[in-house]
Amino acid sequence: MTSPLPPSRPEPLPAASVLDLAPVIPVVVIEDAADAVPLARALVAGGLPAIEVTLRTPVALEAIRAIAEAVPDAVVGAGTVITPEQVKETVAAGARFLVSPGWTDVLLEAMQASGVPFLPGVSTTSEVVALLERGVREMKFFPAEAAGGTAYLKSLAGPLPQARFCPTGGVGPGNAPEYLGLPNVACVGGTWMIPADAVAAGDWGRVEALAREAAGLRRHG
Repeated sequence: MTSPLPPSRPEPLPAASVLDLAPVIPVVVIEDAADAVPLARALVAGGLPAIEVTLRTPVALEAIRAIAEAVPDAVVGAGTVITPEQVKETVAAGARFLVSPGWTDVLLEAMQASGVPFLPGVSTTSEVVALLERGVREMKFFPAEAAGGTAYLKSLAGPLPQARFCPTGGVGPGNAPEYLGLPNVACVGGTWMIPADAVAAGDWGRVEALAREAAGLRRHG
């Protein structure tokens, strides 16, 4: 009897952490799978290689697979991951990192076993401490503005300097620099470089230009 082939090992990131690839991680909701590749190419050309494709539409897995296969310079990840099944499905489709809006022990165990980097979502100090206790130092702060914004993150930097965050939720070009100026913020997540009307019109040049502006934002230090 022939034994099944072992799963392929995920390709390593071109940086020590997904948080270090660019100052902004685009958070992408893809309604039409045909948009996935040109959108990813525009973002990469603009200097934003890490792309979070959220699992909010029926074509999300197809989009992740298409980007992974056709845009080698993209580091495509899966967002809104909330079940162990989604962890397996997205990694099998080619996701190279995972992002969740929150976490449980069951979900965290699945993400830790996935073989790819992950950003579990937190919005309270207790959640941050619980993750640090489990050896996780990199997290998504969500929903950033609703959960306290830059003031909240600034207050965490003193007692919990070992935690690094990617704030997402209410972050845009107006407040992104303030977030990026904090010592415990490595990058931010947002959607402003992907206007719905530009995607609908296939105006990838506009997406690339907005991505380039976002990639030019300065991080702390």
